[in-house]
Formats: sequence, structure tokens, C-alpha cells
Amino acid sequence: MPSPTPLFTPREAAHMLGISYPTIKQWILSGKLKTVQTPGGHHRISATAMKPFLAKDAAKPETESRERFRRVSGRNQLIGRVVSVRVEGLMAQVVVAVGEQEVSSIITADAVRELGLKKGDQVAALVKSTDVMIERFE
Repeated sequence: MPSPTPLFTPREAAHMLGISYPTIKQWILSGKLKTVQTPGGHHRISATAMKPFLAKDAAKPETESRERFRRVSGRNQLIGRVVSVRVEGLMAQVVVAVGEQEVSSIITADAVRELGLKKGDQVAALVKSTDVMIERFE
């Protein structure tokens, strides 16, 4: 007797697909992603239902693929270009242009050398924080 197809919770499937939980819920509610419901009314997603999404993503160039999101826990990843790299002693400042904004990161000089970072490189700035401050513009 063949083993049953594994079923995943929306949160597990979102992680596997490299998307947010709210996004997968939208896909489920809109019918974009087929699910089965438990007797309690909870959605479960089969590996088979996720295959087309994983295949479509795998066909994209590495810089556009969500595959890298599945390798890193942080989901707040801002894609941009390095506008400056300043190394002083053990530390370095890397400034990344994301649209019309700039994100500054202080990392080790070793990390800059290992990554081979230089002006013009396309990178992702990963934001992992427990606090996000909001300022209102009048």
C-alpha cells in the first residue's frame, strides 16, 4: 500500500515556498493554491500542490529566485546595489541603495573580504530586528 502524500500546514508550506504566511493565506483563499481541509476546517497543502510553484521558481535566475529565502530565516530582505564599502580595521560599513533609499550595514572586514563586496554589486540587505520604529510624516 503506497504511503499517503504528506500534508503541510500553511506556515510550513510558506516556509518551503519562501513566501510569507499572509501571502500563502491569500493564495489559499483565492484558489491559487489547492488545499484539503481537516475535519476541524484547517487547510493542509500537499507536496504535489506545491510542485508547480517550486518548479516555476527554480526556472528563475538566482537573483530573482526565492530559493535563497528558503536558506535564510530572515524574510525582510531588501534587494539593492552597493554604493560604498568602507573598511577600517576589523569593521566595515556597507551602504546599499534600495530604490531611492539607502541602508547602511556595519559588518566585519573579514565578511566584506569573504563576500568580495565592491561598489555596484547586487546584494540583499537582510533586516532582522525585534523592534521596528515608525515615524509619521505630516
